[in-house]
Amino acid sequence: LVSLFMSDLMVGLVVMPPAMLNQLYGHWVLRGDFCSLWASFDVMCCSASILNLCIISLDRYLIIISPLKYKLRMTSCRALWLILATWTVAALASFLPI
Repeated sequence: LVSLFMSDLMVGLVVMPPAMLNQLYGHWVLRGDFCSLWASFDVMCCSASILNLCIISLDRYLIIISPLKYKLRMTSCRALWLILATWTVAALASFLPI
C-alpha cells in the first residue's frame, strides 16, 4: 500500500503541475527537453500505480485461496522483491523509449 501511495503521490507532485500548466496555456511552456522527461515520469508513475494495484490484488487472492500457507509464501523479502520488480518494470517501460 505504501508503494501505491508513493506512485500516486508522485503523479500528484511531479506529473500534474506541468500538465496543469500545459492545460492552462494551451501549449508546452517549459523547456523542450523537459517534455520527454515529464512524459516518461507520467508513464512510469501511472504504470507503477496500475502494477501496484495488480500486486495488491494478487496478494489478496493468495491470502484468500490459502490463508494457512500465506505466511510461508509471502515473506517480507518476497514482498520487497515484488515492489522492486513493479517499479523496475514501470521505469523500463517509460525511460527506455527516450
